[in-house]
Amino acid sequence: MYASQYEITLPADYDMGIIRKRVSVGGHALDDRPGLGLKAYLIRERGVNGSPVNQYAPFYLWNDTAAMAHFLVGGGGFQNIVRDFGRPAVRHWTGVASLAGPGREVAPLAASRRLTPVGTDLDQELSQLRDIARLDGVHTAALAVDPDRWELLRFVLWAGTAAADHDATERYEVLHLSSPGLGTL
Repeated sequence: MYASQYEITLPADYDMGIIRKRVSVGGHALDDRPGLGLKAYLIRERGVNGSPVNQYAPFYLWNDTAAMAHFLVGGGGFQNIVRDFGRPAVRHWTGVASLAGPGREVAPLAASRRLTPVGTDLDQELSQLRDIARLDGVHTAALAVDPDRWELLRFVLWAGTAAADHDATERYEVLHLSSPGLGTL
């Protein structure tokens, strides 16, 4: 498993309805993408859930790094982001674990992300991830590591409209979930 995310920070007065429409029209394009575990179409709106910014920040869990590379540079879809917003930096993490939660059958409406420096006990992080994955409303919980920045990423999809991860550094609204390879993550 490999995780990736790019963040497109938009002006404070940006009409987030534009992003909502973009996703409602084109979000289904990756619903059957080979090699993709899931893509969560995420936004943060300035002033909502403590967000200081308007942001479009899709998050991916890939089953196949070749499929990820094709998406990014082989004409597999990322060219639309580049065309419309320029070429954003794409963060990426090596997967440690991905767990299904009891809310897996419900479309997620919220997501949380927590970034922390590596140095914490990995067994403790995995134990916390397992505890979170058991919570009502959790769709999917994942843990990954960025060996360039030496950061751990905890990413959780939630069935409810509020992410209950109190340690999260960011909270998002999920506009759509493409999940063609969810069962094999």
